Formats: sequence, C-alpha cells, structure tokens
Amino acid sequence: MADDAAKPPPNRPADYVPPKVWQWNKENGGRFAAINRPIAGPTHEKVLPVGEHPFQLYSLGTPNGVKVTVMLEELLAAGHKGAEYDAWMINIGQGDQFGSGFVEINPNSKIPALLDRSDPARPFRVFESGAILLHLAEKFGAFLPTEPAARAEVMSWVMWLMGSAPYLGGGFGHFYAYAPFKIEYAIDRFAMEAKRQLDVLDRRLAESEYLGGSEYTIADMMVWPWYGLLAKGGAYEAGEFLDTQSYRNVQRWTDQIGARPAVKRGRVINRALPERHSAADIDKFLAEQDAKK
Repeated sequence: MADDAAKPPPNRPADYVPPKVWQWNKENGGRFAAINRPIAGPTHEKVLPVGEHPFQLYSLGTPNGVKVTVMLEELLAAGHKGAEYDAWMINIGQGDQFGSGFVEINPNSKIPALLDRSDPARPFRVFESGAILLHLAEKFGAFLPTEPAARAEVMSWVMWLMGSAPYLGGGFGHFYAYAPFKIEYAIDRFAMEAKRQLDVLDRRLAESEYLGGSEYTIADMMVWPWYGLLAKGGAYEAGEFLDTQSYRNVQRWTDQIGARPAVKRGRVINRALPERHSAADIDKFLAEQDAKK
C-alpha cells in the first residue's frame, strides 16, 4: 500500500468524469495556477505610469512582448523619430495585468498593450501584439508592403502566427513544461503540431529569405520571438525533444533575424532591462553586459 501511495499521478488519468456544469472551486495546479481565473476585470486599483514619449508600452519580455519592442526599435533604427516610446514592465507573475489601469487599456489582461499618445488630445489604446504591429506599420509606412500581393503574403504569415502560437505556448508548452503532471496523450498531440508548424516554416524559408518574401517585415517580427526561441532550444527547454536543429532553414532565418541590432536591443526590454525611456537606457545596459564578458 505504501508503494502505491508513493506513485506519481497517473499518465493517463481515467478516473476523471467532467461534471455537467464546470465550477471553479480549486486551483488547477501548474506553474500559473495562482494567477489563472475564469473571469475578466481588475482585481485591484493601480494607475499606470505615463512617460513623455508618443507611445507608452506596458509589457513584459515574453515572445509576445518582444514583438513590439523589436518593432519599435526597428522603426527608430530606420529613422522614424516619431516612434519614441516609454516601456513599462508589467509583471504577470505578480498579477500586474489585473490592475485597473492595465485593464482599461487591455480588457483581456494580457501583455502587450500600447497607448498611442501621438495626439495628446486624443490618446487611444491598442492591444494584442498583431494589432499593435499592424498599427505601427501603417502609421509609419514601414515593414509592410503596399503592393496587394506582397501585402497579402505578409499578412497571411502574421495571421498564421496568431493562430499557431497558442498551440505552441498554451498547448505544447503548457503540457510539456508547466502542467502539474505529464500526460502522454497531450504532449504527443501538441509535439506533433509544434513539429508540423516548424516544418511549415522550414519549407517556406527554403524558398524565401524572409517569411513575406525578399524583404524583412512585420511577419518576421511576429514569428521570430516565438519560433526563433524554440529553434534555439530556449522555449520550454524542448530543443532536443523536438529536434529543432534539423529545421535548417528555420535555423538560418533565426540567426539572421537575431543578428539585427534593433532585435538585440528590443529583446532585452521589460525583462533584463525592466524599463526603457530613451535609447541611452539600452546603450548603457548593453555596454554593461559587454563589460561583464
């Protein structure tokens, strides 16, 4: 009996029967159990800070957050001075995303969220990373082709990412790395999908330098933070498990995007560098990092 009691939870739990009406009456376990809940809205009052620049970004350096900081840094590198921004860290592990100020600019309580104050008399919110990148691309006329066929290709890959990443993060990542116990069926199901997605990318990048074609666009900025991280084994420590090194074209593209100066700058914001209020903030941080090497 003692040996049976010491056994881990079963890999294929067969004793669970869903109730007729689901109720939230206990934590569901896993890494994010403390902040997961089945309702929306704020849990506490908290006013968001506001800086002096046209764009106020409230985010975290996760793949979804990196999309936006890379885009903003790329715009600045391309000479669009109107893209100056303040970046404020939203610590989702501590529940910052449920503060009243953040919920006002993103009722979905997910990072990133952007406040466009280009016209101080008419500030407005933009939430969801895809919406933010599209808004910035159209506002500055950058990183998004205007020719219909080229634009359609780029937007197709943008939408591909929005539909695919939840299977990678909420599906494979959750059951492989975050669930309270391992479920073979769930891991197999989502590992198969993650590898299928990598194959989709690898085949596209075998015929095209970038996802949208010969030019670097918001499609690359959208996809790289998720699948570039995965390709290098940095997501869920699953590189060996998914054999990501075998996707040679994805590896080439990942390295090419990662070498861009604006990408190197964007990926440190709201994580290693909690806040960003000027280019000097990043310059100082990167110099300090180089000095430690």
